[in-house]
Amino acid sequence: MRWFKTKSEQSAVETSKEQETVSPAILNTAVLFLVFNRPDTTRQVFEAIRKAKPPRLYIAADGAREKRKGEAEKVAKVREIATAVDWPCEVMTLFRDDNLGCKSAVSSAITWFFEHEDQGIILEDDCLPHSDFFNFCDNLLNRYTDDERVWVITGNNFQNGRKRGEASYYFSKYNHCWGWATWRRAWQHYQGELPFWIDWKRSEDWQHKMPDPVEQRYWRAIFERVRAGQIDSWAYPWTASVWYRGGLTATPNVNLVSNIGFGAESTHTSSVDSPLANMSTAELGDLIHPNDVLQNIEADRYVFDNAFGGRNIRLPWSLLKLPRRLASFAYRKLKRGVCE
Repeated sequence: MRWFKTKSEQSAVETSKEQETVSPAILNTAVLFLVFNRPDTTRQVFEAIRKAKPPRLYIAADGAREKRKGEAEKVAKVREIATAVDWPCEVMTLFRDDNLGCKSAVSSAITWFFEHEDQGIILEDDCLPHSDFFNFCDNLLNRYTDDERVWVITGNNFQNGRKRGEASYYFSKYNHCWGWATWRRAWQHYQGELPFWIDWKRSEDWQHKMPDPVEQRYWRAIFERVRAGQIDSWAYPWTASVWYRGGLTATPNVNLVSNIGFGAESTHTSSVDSPLANMSTAELGDLIHPNDVLQNIEADRYVFDNAFGGRNIRLPWSLLKLPRRLASFAYRKLKRGVCE
């Protein structure tokens, strides 16, 4: 399954569209709320969920760590906040007694969710959504329910104001997971230990999907560490699983979810100075659908360079290559002079 598009295909995506009004309709999709030990952020995200009034709310929480003083009390408080449902809603909980860790707790919770639902929205306790996020996910979950090319709907946009095409969203290979939605048909292919990685990293398919050598080195290093059990993350294996099967992610042209959890208590996002922390969100407006389901390569290059630090990785390599480039340039000039 290919990701890439020709220039003519890109033009078709940008000019052919279908418009539909996004109204504040009743949410029909179930929500999975992943919580742990942060009452302050949990309270804010729960309030956003409360306003959306999902008909079914699944709440999953890992157990407190034994050696963390005061964590059991925080975990109990978070569970109290997350279950304070005051609208017509079926509530289901998966509260762990023991601490499973980030990777196992989250991935098993998502699996539990999709044992009961065909599709759904997933929010962690530090991912604060704009109200339009819920209808965006609800609409696209139904629109692409049987489209095997689309695996994820994200609420994240890291384009810093750059609009990709004329539609309300575009398709990316990056399945950002700070507020997202998917289907059972996609999540069933999650493979947390990356059993396919050993063969895939040597395949033409990997080379085709990662033609940028800098980006390829970046992700190769991460997937190697995941495979070796050195990173306690469910998100990296999920990304690899989506890419392995060529899945695409519907990405809004405005940011719909803000990560408010950067700080010392965060597992993976500790830097409060990160440009990705507490990003502003915006109204999506009338929903305009792109005509084709094809990866926007330019947008993905921008994401890697700016959200994943690719630009900083490229700079040292550019400096290292500079003497070779200058030598090559001088040789060409000399050769032309001799020939002339």
